[in-house]
Amino acid sequence: MNNHWYQIENINDLDSPALVVYPQRVQHNINLLKSMIDDVQRLRPHIKTHKTKEAVQLMMAAGINKFKCATIAEAELLGLCGAPDILLAYQPVGPKLQRLMHLTKQYPQTHYACLIDNITSAAAIGNAFAGAGTTISVFIDLNVGQNRTGIAPGDAAIALYNYCAHVTGLSVAGLHAYDGHIRAVDMATRSALCDEAFAPVQKMKQSLQAMGHSDLTIVAGGSPTFPIHAQRKEVECSPGTFVFWDKSYTDTCPEQPFDIAALLVTRVVSLPNATQICVDLGHKSVAAENPLVTRVFFPDAPALQAVSQSEEHLVLEAGADHGYQPGDVLYGIPLHICPSVALYERAYAVADGKVSGEWKVLARDRKISL
Repeated sequence: MNNHWYQIENINDLDSPALVVYPQRVQHNINLLKSMIDDVQRLRPHIKTHKTKEAVQLMMAAGINKFKCATIAEAELLGLCGAPDILLAYQPVGPKLQRLMHLTKQYPQTHYACLIDNITSAAAIGNAFAGAGTTISVFIDLNVGQNRTGIAPGDAAIALYNYCAHVTGLSVAGLHAYDGHIRAVDMATRSALCDEAFAPVQKMKQSLQAMGHSDLTIVAGGSPTFPIHAQRKEVECSPGTFVFWDKSYTDTCPEQPFDIAALLVTRVVSLPNATQICVDLGHKSVAAENPLVTRVFFPDAPALQAVSQSEEHLVLEAGADHGYQPGDVLYGIPLHICPSVALYERAYAVADGKVSGEWKVLARDRKISL
């Protein structure tokens, strides 16, 4: 195994900070994902991690044709790629609803769907699409413990499903259950928590089927619970981080041997004192929502300890006689790759040890054209 697989031969041609991706490792991760499920048609990867045409195209070439996304820009990116089946895992309100309607007209070859968790929104979405003489597929968004959106599985959710089934402009496709709060490292514990959260969803599906709703799809899970939901024959699975992977999931999900396929290049820019170094990896260059000491991991220098960070600078404790000099290169693995990618307008593709191209992070923008 090459422990320094990420090192770039022509690094002096690459300014920092920079996001770099390794397409061969991305391809490995896509192949591994497919091997972990019985049917590729049950995969509905989320594109929030990479936000690029290139990664979508690699997945489509591998036979993955269903996708999930969270923004209109991501939904448009998928339309541009010709993806046939897209779930906007968001409930559109205000101008976002109008933008979604425009997307369905702009990309008629793509089947779009969105989420709904209340009657007020269901009525608004139905009225908008009915007024345009068309329909939109919707999934009932279920709150299974994440506690940010969704309606609890049960009688009220069943009533919402039945309401949507009779609203002009809507076509109910099924249920959506995201369990991103389940992150136990121990796989047995994670499986038990996942099963407990999913049980009311299964019960609700059975109740709906008894009422005659036979054609009903469940979209469930994220990266930590993917191996668990992959065993449920009736579920479409929506991992996203697998494409690049990161330090957080390397530690949390050791049972999933995905490769780190994207990282950050940074350089030493100053030596503020005898034991500390400063690199050009500030808030604007790596996701800063986690505690300072865990935002980025340097595989060549795991003992480096972050002591402060500002917009363009990260100060690290390196110890006495550390030997670093201004201009020295460090490779960093973000704790959370998804928001880190969104800080860059492009990623530099590295093949055979050299920067060989660019991947535009097209959907980092709030708007592409619509």
